[in-house]
Amino acid sequence: MSPVALAIHGGCGVMAKLDLGEHEWIAARHVLAQSLRTGWTILSSGGSALDAVEASVVVLEDSPHFNAGYGAALTTAGTHELDASIMDGATLAAGGVTGVRRIRNPVRAARVLLEQQDAVLLSGEAADRFAERAGLNIVEPSYFTTERRLRALAAMKAHETAGTVAKASEAEKHGTVGAVALDEAGNLAAATSTGGFNNKPIGRIGDSPIVGAGTYARNGICAVSGTGKGEYFIRHVVGHEVASRMAYLGESLAAATNKVIHHDLAVRGAGAGLVAVGTDGSIAAPYNTPGMFRGWVTPQGALYVGSHEEVFQVN
Repeated sequence: MSPVALAIHGGCGVMAKLDLGEHEWIAARHVLAQSLRTGWTILSSGGSALDAVEASVVVLEDSPHFNAGYGAALTTAGTHELDASIMDGATLAAGGVTGVRRIRNPVRAARVLLEQQDAVLLSGEAADRFAERAGLNIVEPSYFTTERRLRALAAMKAHETAGTVAKASEAEKHGTVGAVALDEAGNLAAATSTGGFNNKPIGRIGDSPIVGAGTYARNGICAVSGTGKGEYFIRHVVGHEVASRMAYLGESLAAATNKVIHHDLAVRGAGAGLVAVGTDGSIAAPYNTPGMFRGWVTPQGALYVGSHEEVFQVN
């Protein structure tokens, strides 16, 4: 019987502590803990890694504190285009949706696509219709909009006009959520979901729905979910790169993830982070930004969450 393991993230490049009130930081950590408990309940009762990562991500998609699902970022036109993917390390089956506007939980649509195996990635209206035919929860696009994201969009447009986009705070820019897991059967899985970044071009697709870039899982090696500037994750094929370094160079999970995050991406000036789990249950959560919403569960069931350097144990 394999050890079980679970790790999640709620986006890297975490904003300066002054950008949010303490009650908001506490609320965000509470949701991270809820996400961990949801996935851990599945794993600790003998459930699958695939079920665990899907369930953990759904909790984060339903929270306005993170940029996925409810509370997702807005495009330059003030609309939402959501992305998600999920991958089964046992079979390498995967599913992803991109540019969707009406699926309450995009990760659920990605999971249905994985199960049907007719396609790996669906986009836009076709993906919305696919989810509706599958009986998933369909909402009006306005469901995803929050006052915080409207303010962030206005701030990004002001930066654009002033030529100061590079100085925008992380609260004004982007974020992503994701989960990785190892179950009792030794199977790995990963899932990622995002709204992209505030004021993004219409039709822009990041790394989150791209298998091998923002999401990757392969039994016997690792599962990875990334967060950061998606264009760099695509160029570096980050999820697959981590797995390849482990498989071909014999690197540990820590060494492989640190190399990619702290060297490959950092030297490009790309803010990035990820969570990963190895086939032995080891967990890595490196980031090269001021912080990253993250959490994990120890083999004994202890829950830990963090946003900046400090990590909190929660009940």
